[in-house]
Amino acid sequence: MISEGGSGPGVAQDDVAIRFEGVGKRYRDGTEAVRELTLDVRRGELVALVGPSGCGKSTILRMVNRLVEPTSGRVLVDGRDTSGVDAVELRRGIGYVIQAGGLMPHRSVRDNVATVPKLLGWDARERRRRADELLELVGLDPHVHGRRYPAELSGGQQQRVGVARALAADPPVLLLDEPFGAVDPVVRDRLQVEFRRLQTELGKTALFVTHDLDEAVRMADRIAVLSTGGHLEQYAAPATLLSEPATDFVVEFVGSDRGLRRLAVTPIRPEDLETPTTLAPGDGVAYASTALEVDGRSWGVVLDGERRELVGWVPRAPLTEAMRRGDRAGRVADWTLPFDVTVQRAETMRTAFSALLAQELRFLPVLDGAEFLGVITPDVVHTALRSGARPTGPDSSDPDGSGAA
Repeated sequence: MISEGGSGPGVAQDDVAIRFEGVGKRYRDGTEAVRELTLDVRRGELVALVGPSGCGKSTILRMVNRLVEPTSGRVLVDGRDTSGVDAVELRRGIGYVIQAGGLMPHRSVRDNVATVPKLLGWDARERRRRADELLELVGLDPHVHGRRYPAELSGGQQQRVGVARALAADPPVLLLDEPFGAVDPVVRDRLQVEFRRLQTELGKTALFVTHDLDEAVRMADRIAVLSTGGHLEQYAAPATLLSEPATDFVVEFVGSDRGLRRLAVTPIRPEDLETPTTLAPGDGVAYASTALEVDGRSWGVVLDGERRELVGWVPRAPLTEAMRRGDRAGRVADWTLPFDVTVQRAETMRTAFSALLAQELRFLPVLDGAEFLGVITPDVVHTALRSGARPTGPDSSDPDGSGAA
């Protein structure tokens, strides 16, 4: 097994895209920015570097493309020691994204995207084709935005162009230094989702610096928490980091609300859901009222057909009142109310809990496509967090259980 803190026999070199072997950075004045860092980033993985200001996050990132030279240890990219590779050649093979995209203001959007292909000697037609292809990939119309200049774009659009430029020469590795920090929260949320989709779809390895732990939890496969002086405190999957912080520093860094943050990495599991009384639209009032009374329910869920498609919900009180008045001819359909909000099983518990809090009802239906699975209630959220304290599966837990460096 491999320790989440570094390399080991559990991960073959062919599976490692970036490897730090005892890497350190000390400046002439004696300042130690990074201390003997040993850490692997697997192919196709997104790893976030987090920690307080001055902990060496950006220094570590820039040692990968030799914008900063390490003073000890080795950095390997695709198995090659970067110290033996020409720095310019190395950088042309690594995508690099910074805040506001780092775009050249005097060049058009299309030319910005095509920067590296031009340096690599691609002809003009191929550069344009690639730039337009990538603009479409990041959600920008090349016919509308290609001729514009960075100053004519919004902050979110500039960041999308920065991502497109980083992908232009199809690099296997992407470095991102707080790329979404300069945009407003709404745009930032969309960019996070879009970048994660692209990274997964394209199979890129990404090393991501952020000061925002929530961003790291939402986006990363694994998170490296660094303390001042570049010391690696813990390297683990988000769920493990939040449920089992390895050191006092990590406990303090993730904060007392780490339980709430864990909702972002807690899946919706059918076995955790509450199973309410289910009724059909054609059921009679007497039957429905009795069924709810026997189950001790004040409401029931109305499903239509063998595929368990959700129709809505029905409160018991009007059914009981109808019976009291002697109206036994009515059907459940007459009293069914629609759900304003539903959530899909593929979402996280954070999304579901947010939707639950935003409505008056104390229950929220969960669907798998059109099929009804159950409902989420506050008790379900609590149970899911408790049962998910120790994540399972090869991609969601520490192999050795420690996560410490």
